[in-house]
Amino acid sequence: MSLKDDVKYVKEELSSDEKLLESAFKLERLYKKYRVAIWGVALLILLGVGGNLAYSSYREYRLGKANEALLVLKKNPGDTAALEQLRSNNPKLYALYLYATAVSKEQPKVLKEASISQDPILSDLARYHEAVLAAKAGDSRYYPDLSRIEQAYVALKAGKKENARQLLALIGENSPVAGIARLLRHSTLK
Repeated sequence: MSLKDDVKYVKEELSSDEKLLESAFKLERLYKKYRVAIWGVALLILLGVGGNLAYSSYREYRLGKANEALLVLKKNPGDTAALEQLRSNNPKLYALYLYATAVSKEQPKVLKEASISQDPILSDLARYHEAVLAAKAGDSRYYPDLSRIEQAYVALKAGKKENARQLLALIGENSPVAGIARLLRHSTLK
């Protein structure tokens, strides 16, 4: 019995070795057939990873330069070279810097430049503050209740009490400006 088992074991081993050898030949045939495609895909992956790393390091370099320029502008706001460096390296940060300085120094012309920003939030806020500095009722998507308060105030000045009431009715009780809205509503009762 042991001799039969040994022969059976050897046959199974040879059979598994044959299968392994057969799959190795199939793999070699597949490699020879698609060698160019395999190397092309590997090269594309390598170039993609390398390009991504290079772009990331370039972007980090530009952000570093923009941050340096912003720090220089904090110390010396009149430095035009730093302002230009900030504009060329990070246009969004440049627009935000323009907006912040224009609001703090009340400069409507600079706010007009910031209002053409590609960032919709910054553009909306700059237009709103530009209108506020011009003593007009600003319309803002991000300050809707405050805009309604201002519009109601302008309507009250013009004697349009019903229009002011309608605008003030749109302001909810949980709004931060609800107290001001209540005060203005009392002004419409006269």
